[in-house]
Amino acid sequence: MSASLVFAPLVPWALLYVLAGLALALVAFALWRGLSGWWLRGLALGALVAALANPALQEEERQSLSDIVIVVVDESASQGLSDRRAQTEAALAAVQAEVAALPNTELRIRRVGDGAEDAGSLVLTALSEALAEEPRARVAGAILITDGRVHDAGVVPNLPAPLHVLLTGRAADWDRRIVIRNAPAFAIIGEEVKLELKVEDVGAPPAPGGEVDLTIAIDTEAPATYTVPLNTDLELPVTLPHGGANVLQFSVAPVAGEITDRNNAAAVQINGVRDRLRVLLISGEPHAGERVWRNLLKSDAAVDLVHFTILRPPEKQDGVPVDELSLIAFPTRELFVEKIEEFDLIIFDRYRMRGILPMSYIDNIVSYVRGGGTVLVAAGPEFGAVDSLYRSPLAEILPVAPTAQVIEGGFRPALTDLGRRHPVTEGLEKEAPAGGWGRWFRQIEVRQLAGQVLMSGPRDLPLLVLNRVGQGRVAVLASDQAWLWGRGYEGGGPQLELLRRLAHWMLKEPELEEETLTAEVRGEVLTITRRTLDEADPGPVTITGPDGATVDLPMPMAAPGRYETVWQAPALGLYRLEQGELTRVIAVGPAAPREFAETIASGAALQPLAEATRGGVTRLEPGNPDIRSVAEGRVAIGRGWIGITPRAAYLTASVNVVPVLPAWAWLVIAAGLAVVAWLIEGRKGARAA
Repeated sequence: MSASLVFAPLVPWALLYVLAGLALALVAFALWRGLSGWWLRGLALGALVAALANPALQEEERQSLSDIVIVVVDESASQGLSDRRAQTEAALAAVQAEVAALPNTELRIRRVGDGAEDAGSLVLTALSEALAEEPRARVAGAILITDGRVHDAGVVPNLPAPLHVLLTGRAADWDRRIVIRNAPAFAIIGEEVKLELKVEDVGAPPAPGGEVDLTIAIDTEAPATYTVPLNTDLELPVTLPHGGANVLQFSVAPVAGEITDRNNAAAVQINGVRDRLRVLLISGEPHAGERVWRNLLKSDAAVDLVHFTILRPPEKQDGVPVDELSLIAFPTRELFVEKIEEFDLIIFDRYRMRGILPMSYIDNIVSYVRGGGTVLVAAGPEFGAVDSLYRSPLAEILPVAPTAQVIEGGFRPALTDLGRRHPVTEGLEKEAPAGGWGRWFRQIEVRQLAGQVLMSGPRDLPLLVLNRVGQGRVAVLASDQAWLWGRGYEGGGPQLELLRRLAHWMLKEPELEEETLTAEVRGEVLTITRRTLDEADPGPVTITGPDGATVDLPMPMAAPGRYETVWQAPALGLYRLEQGELTRVIAVGPAAPREFAETIASGAALQPLAEATRGGVTRLEPGNPDIRSVAEGRVAIGRGWIGITPRAAYLTASVNVVPVLPAWAWLVIAAGLAVVAWLIEGRKGARAA
């Protein structure tokens, strides 16, 4: 039961203040005039003002509420290192016992693990959520049992009581880790890019400084090992070997005594892109489709195109002086001798051997292909003639031989069984108009010598043939009628898409490789795809996880030549995929998850927040602290103890309000006091007379 005096004025408070002031003025006037009953008059006026204020006695029946202490237990991955898990459970048991011994105090426990998608330890977020679920007036304190490695330090809980951090871990803990300072998302193939990294010992290492062996590998290539100094920023030059995703792996050997070896490895994925594609297009005699290749290549702003056309063969005699045929001499020696290696692709479009290019230049092109270059031959009737490219040293690398026959007449190009599975032509049939692809009207009859036939013409003759030669690639399109598709003749066909894929395959773009093993990562789910031209089932894929455990997954057929499976990765880190001779390294999240980026326990991130509430950080290594009650506003931490602030919260069950006096009583009192004052002053006046 609790009683208090309350007021419910009969007039506004402003008017009541004015009346009280007027009453004081009248009392002061009476005192100035020397009236002996001034004090009685003041009491009478005071009674009237009190009557207008309407005082009442309020009695409340209150029900005391218990205080609440919130404990957030960090169960993230870093808490599993060393004996931190045991420290945490022992500290929690001690807190439960201490709070149970306090009068009228309850305990709320919330456990928090790793955040989704490698978000780390979100201890403060969990505390804020717990506070939102409890009445603010009852919260007497909050306790975090953690190693201090939180990843939501920007969250500031609205805490009305002391916050304490019970820090797990040992003062002698130390760890060796690899830190990547900067890593670009993209880099130009063949150009050097620099990464900044550091191998450092943190905590209390037994022998600071020294050197360590750093192992570096790109994708599945053989790793290389270098000796580097510890705790020193390193600048590492890296040249990407291919386009697409390049996974760079860095690792150091585990050392006895370090708290974990999960961060002894790091991985960086850099996408290799080409700066500019340098293409040399050599056109022979003019024809209706001459501009097809030029338009295709010029439509891409990333292509540097050098194009020349042989308009006038040397044997032509028309009386035009040689010095009037061109503004400058064409730099054939510069292109085919000095700078041939700078080109990514060379295209011969209906080119004849007319003595413009010496045989030695053609030999250079053959060497260029064997060393990794690419050549595409778009053949016309000249391919079977006596001055054909096949009659030059280029025949060494061509996958077909002409029969000197030219087939004239309409036909519809068709994909071979192999072409339906090959990435260059896979799915092109779906882009055909309603009546099928438009017809072409000329094909050069050729015999296949090597390579892969993706498209065929009349009598199933090879139409599009691809082949690998040494480190390079060669393709032959045995028709000069592809331009009909671009003009939409009889519905046309996928001319631009076919030529684009063909050019990209020759430029060795990874997504158009025939035999590939790839994986797409979304969160922790891997979509693994195997592309093959072999009709036999490639068998299961073997996955090796970051912990060394392996699993074999079957890969069902998703489409002709493509097998696919979906797999949930059990943990973050580097995974190695193997199927036959194909190997792929993929990173699910970082190689070292966020929880293992920094593993040495530290309360530095939480100390300012705790001190702002008069709490603090206490290490658990010396022992579990006692819990005491302290008054609000006092420091709530000391040697071997932490404090909570009792809130004395209550719930009002009922309220009874009784006026101090009824209105008529106030009037009687005021009137009586006024009469008594008049009588006293009257008698004194009579005696004076």
